[in-house]
Amino acid sequence: MTVQRGTTLSFLGAAGAVTGSKYLLTIGENERRIMVDAGMFQGEKKLRELNWADFPVPPDTITDIVLTHAHMDHSGYLPALVKKGFHGHIWCTPATAQLAAIVIRDAANLQERDAEHAAQHGYSKHQPPLPLYDTQDAERTVPLFRTVGFDEPLDLGDGVVVRLIRAGHILGSASVHMTTPDATILFWGDLGRPEHPVLKPRVIPPGADYVLVESTYGDRDHPDPFNLPHEELADAIRRTAQRGGSVLIPAFAVDRTEIVLKTLAEMQREGRIPELPIYVNSPMALAALRVYREAAHAHELRPDIDVASFTDLSNLHEVTSVEESIKLNSPAMPSIIISASGMATGGRVLHHLERMLPDHRNTVVLTGYQAAGTRGRSLVEGARQVKMFGNYVPVRAEILQDEAFSVHASGKELVDWVAALDPRPHQVFCVHGEADSAAALARRLTRELGVHATVPRMGETVRITAEYAGRNARTAATAPSHPRPVAATQARPAIPTAAAPVTVTLAGVPVSGAHITTDLHWNREAGDADTIILEGTITIHLDRPAERA
Repeated sequence: MTVQRGTTLSFLGAAGAVTGSKYLLTIGENERRIMVDAGMFQGEKKLRELNWADFPVPPDTITDIVLTHAHMDHSGYLPALVKKGFHGHIWCTPATAQLAAIVIRDAANLQERDAEHAAQHGYSKHQPPLPLYDTQDAERTVPLFRTVGFDEPLDLGDGVVVRLIRAGHILGSASVHMTTPDATILFWGDLGRPEHPVLKPRVIPPGADYVLVESTYGDRDHPDPFNLPHEELADAIRRTAQRGGSVLIPAFAVDRTEIVLKTLAEMQREGRIPELPIYVNSPMALAALRVYREAAHAHELRPDIDVASFTDLSNLHEVTSVEESIKLNSPAMPSIIISASGMATGGRVLHHLERMLPDHRNTVVLTGYQAAGTRGRSLVEGARQVKMFGNYVPVRAEILQDEAFSVHASGKELVDWVAALDPRPHQVFCVHGEADSAAALARRLTRELGVHATVPRMGETVRITAEYAGRNARTAATAPSHPRPVAATQARPAIPTAAAPVTVTLAGVPVSGAHITTDLHWNREAGDADTIILEGTITIHLDRPAERA
């Protein structure tokens, strides 16, 4: 009997978690392997340890990787794959190629330095401490980048065609619309808000049979400002300067630093904050600023944006050397310091936190989402001490979180985006969010739009075929170490399904709109020549009408 293989999708990251985005497609009888995103796990230790685990498939069997954007949790694992044998093409927009090269080079450099620091000070349990990858791995990765413009069809062969659609999250960010021989899939990536402070708005892509939607803020909506924009930040800066302290702003090097600078420049021009020295102390952020300034990317910026208006300030100082960075640990006068990383997981900001957190005169402003297990999350949740470089540092500084800086879509904005897709998806996978947030978005999508939405498990594999798209059939979960296509049954009658919505009564309560999902699989070891044994579960989702008054 010939076994037909369709397309399968394996969730190797960002499933029930915010970081580590990795999605592996296996296509056809020859098991062609294509990945979307290759992000680093960040935050909780159990997630970070996955960066060191054996990859589920040999990386040299992956032919192509498509990147949605350059942030670390979407591109930072690329050199690790190259180190383990990947040598295919990495497809992305021109801006993403430039920014991702900056990100992975900086990450390799930081990992080398952190390993050296841990070895010198003896706080690592590993002897010797080693980086996940080094600068040579990063340099071997950069030549693999291949660029494609927004909305240009990219034929990867074997019936796979990709289009990158503007996502409005950071410069170069895209949603990935992919056509396979079996069905269409839309990989959301990270979706920007309806309006971005610097970039042109996102574009609604064509709909698809299957959609992967981020759920970072799936359980909440961004609050509308009830005062002037970012007034809490302005008040904190004024208050801190009056007591002789400095303001430290951990910010993501790519895009967040640009938005923070624009906000500070506007506040300064409006007289809302004093004109304090502003230091950008992040080599990666400074390199990203140069990319945003390039004329080649002006078509991605809002027409009313002049990058020079917030990058050419007379009181703005770019910190390039280690010596200058060390001096900033004890500023001579009240200052504003912007440094990476945004969740305080690494980078120069750690040295500033170590020196500034114990002083009650200082303020630390966290600009957006803080993932579970990060120092940023601990500070937001009121930690009295945080661990850095093997020591605990007391927290006496004022801590403020300004989530208005977030460029992730809110719960309502996510639902509106899915509602605008044409055609409407048969199946939505809520990814890139903590478990509760992803589950809340899945429930909301089902309740408000009637689409079937679910939260995949880490390492789970689902079958992507036109035959099953309308029925949302799912394969049994497979262990992360064995992602593989699931064989289709051959020459057997299909399981009957209702041709029209079903109305039944349970305990006297009418219910309707049955949606059936299943992970049934054929147990080939059971049954006989005349019998098929299907094992697994069947879940029936029913709509309960509103009770009459």
